[in-house]
Amino acid sequence: MTLTPRADLAPASQPGPGPAPVLPGTSPAAAAVPGAQVEVQGRDFPTNRGGLCRKGWTSASLLNHAGRITDPLLKGADGVHRPIGWDQALDLAARAVKDTQARHGADAVGVFGGGGLTNEKAYQLGKFARLALGTSRIDYNGRFCMSSAAAAGMRAFGVDRGLPFPLEALDTASAILMLGSNVAETMPPFVQHLKGARDAGGLIVVDPRRSATAAFTADGGGLHLQPLPGTDLTLLLGLSHVVIHENLADAAFIQERTSGYNAVVRSVNAFWPERVQSITGVPAELIRDTARILAAGARNGGSYILTGRGVEQHVDGTDTATAAINLSLLLGLPGSARSGYGTLTGQGNGQGGREHGQKADQLPGYRKITDPAARAHVAAVWGVPEDMIPGPGLPAVQLLQSLGKPDGVRCLFVHASNIAVAAPDANAVIQGLRSLDFLVVCDFFLSETAAEADLILPVLQWAEEDGTLTNLEGRVLRRRRAISPPAGARSELWIMARLAERLDAPSTYSEDPETVFEELRLASAGGLADYSGIDYAMLDRGEAAYWPYPAGSTGTPRLFRDGFAHPDGKAVLVPVAPRRRRTPEGLATDPAGTPMTLITGRLLEHYQSGAQTRRVAELVAAQPEARAQLHPAAAEALGITDGSLVSVSNGRGEVLCRAELSTTIRPETVFLPFHFPGSESANRLTEAATDPVSGMPEFKFNTVWVRPVPAPGSARQLQTTEAS
Repeated sequence: MTLTPRADLAPASQPGPGPAPVLPGTSPAAAAVPGAQVEVQGRDFPTNRGGLCRKGWTSASLLNHAGRITDPLLKGADGVHRPIGWDQALDLAARAVKDTQARHGADAVGVFGGGGLTNEKAYQLGKFARLALGTSRIDYNGRFCMSSAAAAGMRAFGVDRGLPFPLEALDTASAILMLGSNVAETMPPFVQHLKGARDAGGLIVVDPRRSATAAFTADGGGLHLQPLPGTDLTLLLGLSHVVIHENLADAAFIQERTSGYNAVVRSVNAFWPERVQSITGVPAELIRDTARILAAGARNGGSYILTGRGVEQHVDGTDTATAAINLSLLLGLPGSARSGYGTLTGQGNGQGGREHGQKADQLPGYRKITDPAARAHVAAVWGVPEDMIPGPGLPAVQLLQSLGKPDGVRCLFVHASNIAVAAPDANAVIQGLRSLDFLVVCDFFLSETAAEADLILPVLQWAEEDGTLTNLEGRVLRRRRAISPPAGARSELWIMARLAERLDAPSTYSEDPETVFEELRLASAGGLADYSGIDYAMLDRGEAAYWPYPAGSTGTPRLFRDGFAHPDGKAVLVPVAPRRRRTPEGLATDPAGTPMTLITGRLLEHYQSGAQTRRVAELVAAQPEARAQLHPAAAEALGITDGSLVSVSNGRGEVLCRAELSTTIRPETVFLPFHFPGSESANRLTEAATDPVSGMPEFKFNTVWVRPVPAPGSARQLQTTEAS
């Protein structure tokens, strides 16, 4: 994006819907700051080529929004947040940490971060948690997004980088298999990179819905495979079965560059296409056609396999991503000059945010916190004894489940995350937040999570700060400050530095992003995600910087050309198998009726929890509310009409919203967007069960009951829904 200051424009006139009342300390006058608005343009950059999505084009309207928080806010006994000074706010936060740890121990203080933080803030947040707070209890919302793909990549390749090749490499592919990602709505500029495969008839989209991306396969563009929800792993095993038994595998690649082949052959033997059809609903011939198209592409123009959250956000998400990697290895795609496997990052810094210390089990440079050599290296950079660094903490779901418990987290800091809407089993998470002794939330709007906070600290928005981000290709990018922030807002780097002083923390904590990045370079040196050869000057010159980028090198645009990151240089084929799904707790007592499978996902107009996009008038006008998408046949059987109010419920909660009838969805499923709060919050219904390897929650396969709301209560119920 290119940003041009537009100081002459009028301020935004109204806040969007959601809990964004103009309270003391939320300053409409922030818009009057000179240069507080910018004009946004799409840059001619290799990934987006001048394009932006609707969220990008409208993003500048948030910079001077009337609901912007510009002073620290303290919640009073009456539940109202009122402005206080920064010194008082920081003193309160530091005192809460000391009091909590004196009563309950170091791990009673927790930190929840986010994939929207810059590399510098993510790095310093991990350091701040472990040294200044002395806690192991840190994790972040990337656990809800990338963790299964990351775990699968680590065990197969020895390293996790979303796309181990430049995005432009997709342009020349003749075959692309995309599983569980609707890029046409979630990242529209991406679609132009699918054109070559579509023109060749080789675009294959796997999605239970006839999504906007799946629609690109029409008119000879490729294939749409529409499996039953939760059966993607079986489908992938069926594809591998065809590749092996029709001699489509790359035998030389398998022999020279992989291990574990025989075990994988045995694991897929039972998944012939007709059996897979009976489980997934995907016709056997489509399974065979898909395998053949991918194999032909690998021999000719190139083949790529890409996964997204739809196949990863399951309790078997790591195994499903592993099955996709196994298929790619059988075909010889990873490490090839014109083929590959990758996974799509879902947040602005979804890649960099997980590399440098926000995760419960990691240190900077993608180092394991349990590795003695890694601990020694990072301790030396931080200038502390190695034993001062705590051990591994709790992954996100377990961390949130511990809130307010006697042996759990009693004081929590939240950065760049709206867990009251975005976390699974959201009702339980909100109760956990309310049971804390003290909750500190850093945000620039009164999000649903901030509304629960004892103390809200106002922070900078994207156009007001310097720093770096790492995109989905593993390319490090500069974020340059374009405008001045409101007078009362502060960077998280500044907040951490001031709190560290009050806590008498060891080591140093800078508020200058470049200084922090220079330390990050040292801390990451020699790690899997090595940034030691990257500096601000080269990024400002526009040089492409793909990690690993050791000092003295030229970076690594395409990984795996010479070998994988395991000691023997080989990729590991890991046999996986479907597990029988258990019945979630609390569902057996639900009312009689036909259960349906809930799928959650994104809309074109909104993003994540909607804390920002629900405040953009243009986006809200286009999508003002959540709608439950149902197949007309299912709706007719339930007595539901298009636009009528429905209840979607299970043992965890209930969602009230309008119905939207569409033939693009399977009859046994219902789709809800997860951007809305209150009675429209889809995550009231999702289960907090997690993948045993990655800690990923089960977002994409939940049992619900759908019913029409009786007419006499419709008006009252709808008012409740809209008020939320």
